[in-house]
Amino acid sequence: MTVTVPRHTPHNPPPRRYLRPVEPLCFPATDGEEMGETSRHMLLRTALWQAIQLGFAGRLAVGSDQFVYYNGRDPRACCAPDVFVCLGKEQTPFDTWKTWEQGTPELAIEIISACDAGDRAWDEKLQRYRELGCRELVRFDPDQPSRPLRIWDRIDDDLVERDPADPLFSRCDTLDAHFCVRNEPTYGPWLYVSHDAAGRDPYPSEAEARQREAEARQREAEARQREAEARQREAEARQRAEARVRELEAELARRS
Repeated sequence: MTVTVPRHTPHNPPPRRYLRPVEPLCFPATDGEEMGETSRHMLLRTALWQAIQLGFAGRLAVGSDQFVYYNGRDPRACCAPDVFVCLGKEQTPFDTWKTWEQGTPELAIEIISACDAGDRAWDEKLQRYRELGCRELVRFDPDQPSRPLRIWDRIDDDLVERDPADPLFSRCDTLDAHFCVRNEPTYGPWLYVSHDAAGRDPYPSEAEARQREAEARQREAEARQREAEARQREAEARQRAEARVRELEAELARRS
């Protein structure tokens, strides 16, 4: 008789006895309250999330507006970045992100809305991001057109704000890209990620990528149409030339 012995792994440990029952902590996926979000905030957050997900697929995991927990003993110790990035992780569905299981995000992006625009609210958020341990923190406030973009770097376990006059101010070290701001006619200042510092080669969102594909298909169709029209004109010119040759041959035959 053959007996199969189960192979024990870190995820399948052998059965043990303990001195007390487990008291699991709850790390909720929502705060239980209805939190309003403007259409501008939602569209901007979604566009950034999609652009990073599409542009850097296979290289990172990206989340948007999920709770990121950074203390396995305290469910209150959490952030909810509008966009966050963790390098070297597979993109899979998740409700919450726990740093002790999935790793600490290298990049966090906060899009400021009316409820957290005050200095006190931001100071509280900044302290949470210090505790989280992210390497880069981006703050975008579309209602501050004179200075909508602010960026912090982690240096010696401190988050230090960048000088906006620095030539490398806009560079995102995590993505090896650049944060750029353009003015949208409908929504005003708009944050996006670009290959270049000038913002001429942006990473597209899903909607922008579809639009680019549609425009490329349209250009290809127009090119094929022009080629077909050129071939038609060549065929008609050839037919006219052949007809003229036949007329000349007939005229010569009559004269001879």
